[in-house]
Amino acid sequence: MTVDQDSIRAFFSRPAEELAKDPEAPAWHQVLLVALETGAIRAAERQPDGTWQANTWVKQAILSGFRRTNLVQMEGPGFPMFDKTAYPPRHFGLEDAVRLVPGGSAVRRGAHIARSVVLMPPAYVNVGAFVDEGTMVDSHALVGSCAQIGKRVHLSAAAQIGGVLEPAGARPVVVEDDAFVGGLVGLFEGIVVRRRAVLASGVVITGSSIIYDLVNGRELRQEVPEGAVVVPGSRPASGEYGKAHGLQLAAPCIVKYRDDKTDAATALEQALR
Repeated sequence: MTVDQDSIRAFFSRPAEELAKDPEAPAWHQVLLVALETGAIRAAERQPDGTWQANTWVKQAILSGFRRTNLVQMEGPGFPMFDKTAYPPRHFGLEDAVRLVPGGSAVRRGAHIARSVVLMPPAYVNVGAFVDEGTMVDSHALVGSCAQIGKRVHLSAAAQIGGVLEPAGARPVVVEDDAFVGGLVGLFEGIVVRRRAVLASGVVITGSSIIYDLVNGRELRQEVPEGAVVVPGSRPASGEYGKAHGLQLAAPCIVKYRDDKTDAATALEQALR
């Protein structure tokens, strides 16, 4: 079945109860998976003004697969797995030009993995995620459901890119082109990391985090600016109790913006790709 985006949207934009009873739903679900995997539809898209907006209907369509299918046993390497039939592990062929390095990584059906992406074991990419060309997903890294990862991004070891399916209108985490995400970095709750930003190891940013821009003397939320270099920092806890005990709160800090020295330190080794 080959259909356009408008047809897919029309089918899945109906009430969940109606979709669950439609005998054509399994066939349309396969169309949805292919459209997600080829990048024909995305869970979130960049608008002309630069903002990122969730495609609510796409996330609702993904959720319908969970509601409509049952838990089954799926055979895996060395041990069985148990999951809903809607989103089994995705399999790749040589023609996909994806480097799925041996060692135990997994990609769920409905995730877009572009050509020249490298997946180091064990990495995991969830349904609805979009990983663009030339990106490296290093060992123990997670790309959560519906997360949007740009071109030539480096997700270092144990980086956690949080996913979000519910509520359907919530924006997923976005990492734009040429960003460098250090080891053990955590990005959650719809944070947008703009192109060429660099996040040092251990930085954790959530939707409520205050990002302190030490260069421009300002406080930011929910977005890391283009080219910003962010490191873990701390600030004193408020209140008498916090002061009495010398407590500190995590505070991601922008200490500089990318320059030639930063580019040299974060240059991607093309031989690995």
